[in-house]
Amino acid sequence: MTSTTTVEGYRPPQPDRSGLLARLADVWTEFEALLDEVPILRALADGDVTVADYQRLLHNLRQQVVDGSPWIARAASNFDMDHFDLRSAAIAHALEEHRDHLLLERDYVAVGGSLESLRAGRKNIGSQALSGYLFHEASRPNPVGCLGAMFVIEGLGAQKAGVWARRFQEVLGLADDQVHFMAYHQDADAEHTGTLDAILTSDRIDDAAADAIVSCARVVSRLYVMQLSELDEI
Repeated sequence: MTSTTTVEGYRPPQPDRSGLLARLADVWTEFEALLDEVPILRALADGDVTVADYQRLLHNLRQQVVDGSPWIARAASNFDMDHFDLRSAAIAHALEEHRDHLLLERDYVAVGGSLESLRAGRKNIGSQALSGYLFHEASRPNPVGCLGAMFVIEGLGAQKAGVWARRFQEVLGLADDQVHFMAYHQDADAEHTGTLDAILTSDRIDDAAADAIVSCARVVSRLYVMQLSELDEI
């Protein structure tokens, strides 16, 4: 697996007139390079992972995934009526995300994990930092910068999750119902990125908003790498 891998249905960011998508494309390139150095992802690419490694990854991801819908809903609640379209988009997104942790939990149990142990888990230090930052940004008035977080997280699902799912299957011989969480996000998040691109290239995004979006995307990409790198470190 390399950083140049593409997935059917995912449309990589293309430069737009304002330059915002070009700037976000640079953030994505940097993010991919950092992901390639994450120990568990490097082991996955090399074929050196175990079922225990996969369980460990799911266990750590779940503790932050449960916060996905709440921080998006928080952002929606802080858009005023002049940003009604962004509020509506965030509400719809939160609704789509709020059961994601259940998919992950089923995969975890399907590979021999304990649901009780999973639900009793704590966020690792990267997950704590990521969730804290997302809720902080979502609590701002008209938190348009959160679009940058969505760009990174939805892009990760659309472009990387399906690749990881197939690689775990190749290396570990897992069934489809053991990698459903990752495989599902390939298609679901590809659809989300199309909607997001339409917003990012609209007249709604001025220069100040673009700067906030890029800044948030850059921070979230770094914190997500920390989450994947600091597995079980609490």
